[in-house]
Amino acid sequence: MGDTAQALIDAVANCRQSGATLAIVGHGSKAARPALGGATEIATTDHAGILDYRPQELVVTARAGTPLDELTAALAERDQLLPFDPPRFADKGTFGGAIASGLAGPARPWRGNVRDAVLGVEIVNGLGERLQFGGSVMKNVAGYDISRLMVGASGALGLILSASVRVLPAPQAEETWRVPCGVGEAGARCRQWARLPLPITATCWLDGTLSVRLSASASAIASARRTMQLSEPGDADLWTHVRDHRHAYFAKTDAYRRLSLPRGNRFADERALVEWGGCQAWLPDRADAAAGNDGEDLPEGAFMATFPPRIAAFGAEPPAAKYARRLKHAFDPDGIFNPGLPFGDDETNEQGR
Repeated sequence: MGDTAQALIDAVANCRQSGATLAIVGHGSKAARPALGGATEIATTDHAGILDYRPQELVVTARAGTPLDELTAALAERDQLLPFDPPRFADKGTFGGAIASGLAGPARPWRGNVRDAVLGVEIVNGLGERLQFGGSVMKNVAGYDISRLMVGASGALGLILSASVRVLPAPQAEETWRVPCGVGEAGARCRQWARLPLPITATCWLDGTLSVRLSASASAIASARRTMQLSEPGDADLWTHVRDHRHAYFAKTDAYRRLSLPRGNRFADERALVEWGGCQAWLPDRADAAAGNDGEDLPEGAFMATFPPRIAAFGAEPPAAKYARRLKHAFDPDGIFNPGLPFGDDETNEQGR
């Protein structure tokens, strides 16, 4: 493994010249998501390695094929971590895949999402050109913030070669506690805790139990525990099991409804797994629910999607669809990257649309 950038660039150029299409893959850990549809598969796994790591500046730059476990282990040696804590489905995942999917772990509301962490990216566009956007410093504000467009685009705008992201110091201590309660009480507690300066980095309610993770110094955790009146230790492994969908809850069915809920909502469905301080919930998917005919009332401002998604999230909302199509045409005018991913409707990405 090492620098195979030129081979990837040549592969893109050859496909464009021959009129072929490309399916970009890393470890294939998100194979349950929509089919990429490319006639030729191009893998980034050999293009791996950490290019630049400056712990004192809280910045790391790595190639797209770098395994997440390798990257997080290197950060852990310096007591640092990726703030967005990306999922590792089937215990796999690459750095480029984490950027392209835009998926974040349990600490998302407190430490930020993938887009918040990205400082710069290097990509190959659909013309076979090697382009670099952003940089590797916190205050790079020159020009448009093109680098963050790659987050959540699922590779449809370009093949990511490398990316620079900010990292965070790891907490001195971390504890998980549990509170037996109903989902309504869990929501009330989370809303109350949100008003206080508490070192919360994850919450999860499921089957009559609210779990909360506290990350700080031992003294700060002890103080928070008294304020929150926590007395029952919880399962510290819960967070990786939920993040990676290895929890028994996710073995019930092959598809789920993923609900993005407004802050401070009163969502109270006893069948759900509710995390992110009440801002994200999971429910087993049903055919009628997927069609939007489940007859259930969601809080105002809530957004529902299926997981694995039936269509790509990028540009799928009607107000953004025309802009997504224009971006697709600008970066990939011939539509060679991941053509199985629609942009806002069922139409193909024709010239200039």
